[in-house]
Amino acid sequence: MENEIRMTKLASCAGCGAKVGAGTLAKLLQGLPTVFDENLLVGYDTSDDACVYKISDDLVLVNTLDFFPPIVDDPFLFGQIAAANAISDVYAMGATPKLALNIMAVSPQMPDEAVREVLRGGYSKAAEAGVIISGGHTIRDPEPKYGLSVSGFARPEEIRLNCTPHVGDVLILTKALGTGVISTANKVDMVSRETYQRAVEQMATLNRTGCEIAREFEVHSITDVTGFGLMGHTSEMANGGGVTAVIDSTRVPLLPEVLSLAEMGILPEGMYRNRSFAEPFSQFAPSVPRALADMLFDPQTSGGLLMAVAEKDADAMLARLTDKVPHAAVIGHITENQGCAVKVV
Repeated sequence: MENEIRMTKLASCAGCGAKVGAGTLAKLLQGLPTVFDENLLVGYDTSDDACVYKISDDLVLVNTLDFFPPIVDDPFLFGQIAAANAISDVYAMGATPKLALNIMAVSPQMPDEAVREVLRGGYSKAAEAGVIISGGHTIRDPEPKYGLSVSGFARPEEIRLNCTPHVGDVLILTKALGTGVISTANKVDMVSRETYQRAVEQMATLNRTGCEIAREFEVHSITDVTGFGLMGHTSEMANGGGVTAVIDSTRVPLLPEVLSLAEMGILPEGMYRNRSFAEPFSQFAPSVPRALADMLFDPQTSGGLLMAVAEKDADAMLARLTDKVPHAAVIGHITENQGCAVKVV
């Protein structure tokens, strides 16, 4: 199938790098009318990963939606990655995903078999997550796109927001950074096949394990790191909590080759949008190399969970994670506000 059609050639941008910049999005949402409902526990006002609606004292509904253009050429893998990325927003809220609907735009250049393979990839990843795809909506579009609307459930006390870190919390990240750079490099054949395959495998990996392990410990805040990059999503967490997140740049896990690629200027357009948004909230130590700083703004597709964990539980939780989540790492901590949202040392 990959020899028949290169999916990425049909789109002007790829994966979560297609997201509208966080700053632009905030302006677009500003002043829109809202309807008050006391049962809507989480809406778009907190920049969280999904909305949460109270059904009863013991049950909440979690809803999210995510779709994007191809990040890989293989249609089946594209479907898997897009589904994993969409389902991740439910995991990032601490909930269990259960139902989904397909969202698909079909390019006239896509043969029927490619369309079917995208859907098959999505169905296979949803099944792995225990999610039932029960329908959807498909349109024609010059550029192909795919994703899911996902519904999940949780007990109210299981819900974790992206804006509630506590001073003293330890920051744990569950996936390595660099998918944006690697995807960009792959378009011009400047990354090894082995590294590209590692990035694809990571993007197709569910965040289910991280979510389930987080329930065993005192975790105050969770978000998943996607199109706004580590700096964008961390700044949302810190700004929301009125604190400063200190990131140790030497401890951030990176995929192979990404630093050398960044040094050569192989960077996705979304990286510059993310830097424009998050840099005003950030402070970088002069010793942090420019290429490494760029990686912290790199837009991730189906990235890992960023979790603010109580210090007393951090070591035990990391030990549980690293047994099943190879790239999990402590990357920083939360302090009182130091005049910026994110401080990189």
